[in-house]
Amino acid sequence: MNRDRRRFLKLLGFGTVALGMQPGNTLASIDDTKINRPDSYGVLCDVTRCVGCRSCEEACNTVNRLPAPDKPFDDYAVFEEKRRPTSKAFTVVNQYQTSKGTLFRKIQCNHCLEPACASACLVHAYQKMPEGSVIWDEKLCIGCRYCMHACPFYVPAFEYESPVPRIRKCTLCYDRIHTGQLPGCVEACPMEALIFGKRSDLIRIARERIRKSPERYLDHVYGELEAGGTSWMYLSSVPFHEIGLNTSVGTYPMVEYTRGFLSSVPLVLVIWPALLSSFYAFTKRNSEIKKHNNGEHKEEVKNSVHAKGGE
Repeated sequence: MNRDRRRFLKLLGFGTVALGMQPGNTLASIDDTKINRPDSYGVLCDVTRCVGCRSCEEACNTVNRLPAPDKPFDDYAVFEEKRRPTSKAFTVVNQYQTSKGTLFRKIQCNHCLEPACASACLVHAYQKMPEGSVIWDEKLCIGCRYCMHACPFYVPAFEYESPVPRIRKCTLCYDRIHTGQLPGCVEACPMEALIFGKRSDLIRIARERIRKSPERYLDHVYGELEAGGTSWMYLSSVPFHEIGLNTSVGTYPMVEYTRGFLSSVPLVLVIWPALLSSFYAFTKRNSEIKKHNNGEHKEEVKNSVHAKGGE
């Protein structure tokens, strides 16, 4: 039995157990604990200092062992389209034409203080760590993708092309900060547009910059209150919607909306789509392998016939 088949059967078995839970169990009971750590770590991104060099993207790919991008990091043609994080790129930089000229903004998981993705997760695959990171455990994930719908910033990405797909996203370099290192993107930024530190210190630094240079900055720290607060925050010289940030999230934690909605969703409606999606991916993969093997076999027969005809 190959590795893919073992992983699929493991997923199928887990889903069967979950479906056998008592009737009436819903997602409301999954996470009733608010996680609010205002003094955890985070990053302040000063958009006025970003030059779009994409050094942060390159460092992120290196640190997380992600594949090389379709376009080189020094290819500015990448800014012709608006991108979002994917399973192969946990952070991207986009270019925006604003009321104050061209600006660049780095996009990644904002690591909410009370993450909606964690509340939406049926199996507790997401965790908000004391250091500030929102991390994900692939061993627990069943592929329901509710986190993708719950996230107000559209960050979690799904490996649609994989026979055993995973959710992937930025972890705020949890393994690095847990051992006293800087996140890869922060360490690589040549313009010091990214500052890593305690969230309370970052807010103080942001407020001080606004006070000293009111002509340079909008009097607002995005992420201080948005969606109940985030560990990744922004300073900008223009209204935040001009640089693509969601300004309709409000200040109420999104987790409250998520819990309220998911409390009425029966467990079976989450499990079955995940199982069927995985079964489809698994069977499609097997079909592709068989097609490839049949093609090789036909080629061998053809070569054999040619060889005999030449004797």
